[in-house]
Amino acid sequence: MEEKLDRTAFKRQTAKEASNTVAYWRTRTDAEKIRAAYHLSLRAYGYDPADEPRLDRTAFSMRKHDN
Repeated sequence: MEEKLDRTAFKRQTAKEASNTVAYWRTRTDAEKIRAAYHLSLRAYGYDPADEPRLDRTAFSMRKHDN
């Protein structure tokens, strides 16, 4: 599913309008806040939310730890 950013949803805000946004997010659960932040992070870095980035396993190595 291709998601498009609705650029008409954004506008300049006064301090009072911005405080209404804060009040809205205070009513959301922690899980909803984290989900929204994750979605915005994916968008900011140009990742498609439907095709989440995979962990680059070549950057890490595993070895047995001897005690």
